[in-house]
Amino acid sequence: MRNSLIVMSVIILGVVCGSCKKKEESKLKDNPFMQEWNTPYGVPPFDKIKTEHYLPAFEEGMKQQKEAIETIVKNTEDPTFGNTIIPLEYSDELLNKVSSVFFNLLECCNDEEMEKLADTIMPLYTQHGDDIMLNAKLFERVKKVYQNKDKEQLNAEQLRLLEETYKGFVRGGANVPADMQARFREINTRLAMLTQKFGNNVLKATNSYKLVVDDATRLKGLTEQQLVAAQEAANADKATKGKYVFTLDMPTLEPFLMNCADRELRKEIWTAYSSRCLSGEYANEEIINEIVNLRLERANIMGYDNYANFVLEDCMAKNANNAYKLLNQVWVPALAKAKEEAALYQKMIDREHGGFKLEPYDWRYYCEKLRKEQYDLDEEEIRPYFSLDTARKGLFMVCNKLYGLTFRENPDIPVYQEDVKVYEVIDNNEVIAVVYMDFFPRASKRSGAWMTNFREQYYDRDGNNIIPVVSLVCNFTKPAGDKPSLLNIDQLQTLFHEFGHALHSILSRCHYRSLSGTNVPRDYVEMPSQFMEHFSIEPEVLKLYANHYKTGENIPDALVKKIEAASTYGQGFINTELLAASLLDMDYHTITTKTTIKLPDFEDQAMAKIGLIPSIISRYKSPYFNHIFSGGYAAGYYSYTWAAMLDNDAYEAFKENGVFDQATATAFRTNILERGNTDDAMNLYVAFRGHEPTIDALLKNRGLK
Repeated sequence: MRNSLIVMSVIILGVVCGSCKKKEESKLKDNPFMQEWNTPYGVPPFDKIKTEHYLPAFEEGMKQQKEAIETIVKNTEDPTFGNTIIPLEYSDELLNKVSSVFFNLLECCNDEEMEKLADTIMPLYTQHGDDIMLNAKLFERVKKVYQNKDKEQLNAEQLRLLEETYKGFVRGGANVPADMQARFREINTRLAMLTQKFGNNVLKATNSYKLVVDDATRLKGLTEQQLVAAQEAANADKATKGKYVFTLDMPTLEPFLMNCADRELRKEIWTAYSSRCLSGEYANEEIINEIVNLRLERANIMGYDNYANFVLEDCMAKNANNAYKLLNQVWVPALAKAKEEAALYQKMIDREHGGFKLEPYDWRYYCEKLRKEQYDLDEEEIRPYFSLDTARKGLFMVCNKLYGLTFRENPDIPVYQEDVKVYEVIDNNEVIAVVYMDFFPRASKRSGAWMTNFREQYYDRDGNNIIPVVSLVCNFTKPAGDKPSLLNIDQLQTLFHEFGHALHSILSRCHYRSLSGTNVPRDYVEMPSQFMEHFSIEPEVLKLYANHYKTGENIPDALVKKIEAASTYGQGFINTELLAASLLDMDYHTITTKTTIKLPDFEDQAMAKIGLIPSIISRYKSPYFNHIFSGGYAAGYYSYTWAAMLDNDAYEAFKENGVFDQATATAFRTNILERGNTDDAMNLYVAFRGHEPTIDALLKNRGLK
């Protein structure tokens, strides 16, 4: 009787499990990630993707990659490039498909449901990555192919893929002793969770603050557009209707600090901005402590004395000493320039008011006043010539003149948010990329600006070129009233900067996804983006596209000359705050012993050591330094300065030969933009320029020489 019950139970269980399996299979079948995307150019069908689809797709993607790797490992043939490296390269097609959508939307369409889902996915995703990197049998095969590379007739790109794959395993922990692998995995999983939490705290802290002003007389100095935007923001909430609301989003904060004459209001909003996440509900001090110490422990396990040396070994800088050397070379003249600027602003204060010292919340206000006084240059005089639409057309025009590209908006391509616009990129009558442009702030979107991919360029197994699907994300001032979004010079350069990254992906001509586009060393990836900034305000270029949004009038020669004359104005501040953040980053990641970090003490000591004047703060203070504690720039924020050495030197070639010289543009495209990571970064640069870069052009162009 008992045996009969057991048999019956097994039969029933089998029926139930079979039913569950069918349901699961049906769910997967209905999951958009499991289907071929019959959208234009195979872009993500955002209108069909729901939050519930992500986790099953992640799980299936990881399962498929594990099966592919198991096939590689069980192959009884001797390891070769063809039976080991190639199948490994293509093993994550589904996982890459879902992760590219999820992690990108997590940054710009975040909500509580997505946050909770990320908390579930991140440990699984991290563990999956460790399972691959720490798979001894897989690494043994990769290692044998690497050791026998001279025996295979590999072309240059195949050889580069092999070298990068082998190096990726080593840097991913493949050589970590067996008795330390469990701890290594724990660290990786914990870091993934902590960096996610850090970024969420910054987003929430930013969104939680509003400066509400009900007395319009206190807003003297603000432009009509700023006032209208503040009224619209206030009227969106019953509690503030009829008042004025200002947030910590940079398109609101920066102009407010530049124009508002009321010093107490400037102080209030600045204090809120600069003290985010230092204390209270969204405090990040404990998270910073754990991140820094876990990164150090991870580096030690890998055989490095600090985290920076581990990171930089795979960059152009090679080690922390070289990064520090460059930063300090620029720091000395930048700080001297900043002190000169501070003295000028203090004189203006003493002349007009007296009785107070220049503070960080005064800097932008008096910087703008002196700019008007010295150069007769008013930002509000500039903005009308740079509506977002005009700037975008100018950007497209530059890309056309340099590389022959044209852009066509396609409203039939699905978008993930109603404000987003999509363009086809056309080269020689062929669509070579799709570009999403997402320009305005919203509560679900982190601050800043970035370029990313929903799909990178590569060739599939059948030899078909898969075109990239690129996304450009910014936070520009939204149109207010009857005025379009009007950009200042900094925002204009941000647009060109991010599109420089986009071009690196758009023009990629690489066979392997892991080598294509922007998959390059951190201190090289910023070079194409910063290079594009030069074209945004080049006098010859301005005359071709900068037209008044109302009248259509071309920007006057006199205004172009003012912009050119003022191009190095304020560079002391701009470079000093950037370098201060870069040096702070290096200080965190060159720690060699477990440390208890107290804030703001650690940061105050770091800034005192380099002599930062009190009227300037680091571009990002530690508690909201997303780049290094939530993004991919840990021990890498110096890269903006390293890349500046490259981009300024590169632009000299265009100044020497002509801004739109076709031979120079073609050399830049074929040696830099098309090549991705198919060769050493310095080799690629020298192939374009003919020599290694020096710091001279950087110092000259920034007025520091």
